[in-house]
Amino acid sequence: MAEEAPAPAAAAPPKSPKKKAAAKKPKKAGPGAVELIVKAVSASKERSGVSLAALKKALAAGGYDVEKNNSRVKVAIKNLVTKGTLVQTKGTGASGSFKLNKNQAEQDRR
Repeated sequence: MAEEAPAPAAAAPPKSPKKKAAAKKPKKAGPGAVELIVKAVSASKERSGVSLAALKKALAAGGYDVEKNNSRVKVAIKNLVTKGTLVQTKGTGASGSFKLNKNQAEQDRR
């Protein structure tokens, strides 16, 4: 018996071209959480600053979806405190009361 070469395995079907990444949603126009927070705090006349709850109410009144972007709001507040734009008058982390840092505001104007 003559040895025959084994028949090649069924050729793999040609791969379909790679699917393109899901269509990226266009970035929504409008101010981000940081700008809205700074605007809300600067508009406040409270001596002791603005509480987190009052900030969220102000953002919601401005049309920002706070429930959906709750973590973004908290992270933005923490970043603003670390940068020195906001001063935390009460509480720790993202909770408590916040007001604008007068020293930072004066430096920004110069």
